[in-house]
Amino acid sequence: MDFAYDAHTEELRARLLAFMDEYVYPAEQVAHEQRARLASPWDTPQVVEDLKAEARRQGLWNLFLPDAEHGAGLTNLQYAPLAEITGRSPQLAPTATNCAAPDTGNMEVLAQFADEAQRKQWLEPLLAGEIRSAFAMTEPEVASSDATNITTHIERDGDEYVVTGRKWYISGAMNPDCKIFIVMGKTDPDGEDIRRQQSMVLVPRDTPGVTVDRAMQVFGYEDHYHGGHAEVTFDHARVPVSNLIGEEGGGFAIAQARLGPGRIHHCMRLIGMAERAIELMCRRAVSRDAFGKALAQQGVVHNWIADARVTVEQLRLLVLKTAWLMDTVGNRGAHTEIQAIKIATPRAVVGIIDRAIQLHGAGGVSQDFPLAELYAGARTLMIADGPDEVHQRSLARRELKKYR
Repeated sequence: MDFAYDAHTEELRARLLAFMDEYVYPAEQVAHEQRARLASPWDTPQVVEDLKAEARRQGLWNLFLPDAEHGAGLTNLQYAPLAEITGRSPQLAPTATNCAAPDTGNMEVLAQFADEAQRKQWLEPLLAGEIRSAFAMTEPEVASSDATNITTHIERDGDEYVVTGRKWYISGAMNPDCKIFIVMGKTDPDGEDIRRQQSMVLVPRDTPGVTVDRAMQVFGYEDHYHGGHAEVTFDHARVPVSNLIGEEGGGFAIAQARLGPGRIHHCMRLIGMAERAIELMCRRAVSRDAFGKALAQQGVVHNWIADARVTVEQLRLLVLKTAWLMDTVGNRGAHTEIQAIKIATPRAVVGIIDRAIQLHGAGGVSQDFPLAELYAGARTLMIADGPDEVHQRSLARRELKKYR
């Protein structure tokens, strides 16, 4: 494996770093101020639209999608350092570059599994940043860490599917620009193969029977920039049979194909979040005195900063190895590494952000610094896309299989 970035990646890194310095970081406070004046907190501040326009003008757009027909045509290894950079401002930069979840995963699903009509209607406006989308899988009544547990029904009735069920923590669904849900439910709940019971259908937000009930909070945050995380009811919502993605019974496989890239994208951005926390930690340490000397002269602070740097360098190499394997042997061949980074990265980054909060004292948990929000986001990723324990279970089984 070559650990040096290629010339194209280096050129994109330089442009993206300049974009962050010139446009994104200055827009963070502006976005907060504009949002406070909006009629609805779920509306998009104008500065975000301005950032999107500038990013698209500079060619910093759809960087995540390896399909050159629809995206930037970058490999996972090329995208990794770019996603890391956007992770330094997770509320703005991913959206500004049209690389924000859940739209990224939904665009990947549509690019890989949708038919031409579905791509025309939904993928094209998503690629253009004209609309947003949501992925409806998690449910409140069952342990959704096991996707075979879902209870939402997708029943065929003539030329239509009837969708009935309740979902929650459906990211992006509070955003008024969210126009389409990809809904996972059971079309064959009694089928012998529990991994062939599920299917995915496209359900437009304005479909009768679809109700966005409420916004779910995450550690008290409503996560407006992400489009919120909603509880959604599907009460006999009817959509044409043509809204089926792929084939009946293919939902579980599509979900796995979607979650692999999603997991590594989260880990890439998490490294950027850790870098932002280290930067803030260092700036705080050299600017504050306590007990007669600068915080930067305290031994425990040295330990925190040194440990954080070592941890980030280790994580980055593991993420890059995983990206390289996904490019060379495919997601299945990188299965162990994908699970490893999903276990290791959020856990370690939570620790780094926690130390940065500690160093900032009361300021660390306030709205004056991004650390509290970074902490909430990183801690949530120990649950999202499969809780750590599920990945540990699967990874351990693979290891044990070598000795049986």
